[in-house]
Amino acid sequence: MRSILLHPVYFGPVSYYVQLVNAKKVVFENEDHYQKQTYRNRMYIYDANGRLLLNIPVKHSSALGISNKGHQSYKQVLIENEFEWQKQHWRALKASYQTSPFFEFYEDELYPLYHKKYDLLMEFNYSCMQFVLDCLQVDISFSKTSEYILKPQALEDYRYLVDAKSKEQFRNKRYAQVFEPKHGFIPDLSILDLLFNEGPNSMEYLKTEYSEL
Repeated sequence: MRSILLHPVYFGPVSYYVQLVNAKKVVFENEDHYQKQTYRNRMYIYDANGRLLLNIPVKHSSALGISNKGHQSYKQVLIENEFEWQKQHWRALKASYQTSPFFEFYEDELYPLYHKKYDLLMEFNYSCMQFVLDCLQVDISFSKTSEYILKPQALEDYRYLVDAKSKEQFRNKRYAQVFEPKHGFIPDLSILDLLFNEGPNSMEYLKTEYSEL
């Protein structure tokens, strides 16, 4: 198995976890600059109207006294908790998945992530990742960078998976989705979509997807 380099993200899409759970060792990039329109602060779920964006508001660098010409470090990005984003995201998840086979199975463990205040975006994202790994019952050996890695050595670079606007969409295999009869199968949604629909079978699904890449 391989050693890979990833960004910590807000739950992350299925394609992200296909790589994460099939690696022997994971190194997370902690020293990069924050970029907009990435999975650092957004995820996509499936609601009654189709693909739905859930976005975590962050404090703009100008409000923190950082020059517009400067770059804000991802690990220093603060969540804008003046907005009730946690309440909104929790309501959206319940509305979208309360009829799915396994939402209630994971609900109690997921609940604290949306009812405890987090200040740092990266800290929250690591908590989201740990929730997913616990649900998948997988123990991943991981470390965090202490400086930005420009050209990885002995690491497969999958940092591009953080790009939510990538034109190369990952076409994962179909699994049953709550609103599929209405809108069809939507690929590469948040890992939560897979968990709530496939439950304990999610890990086997991710292994199969990797073997077929």
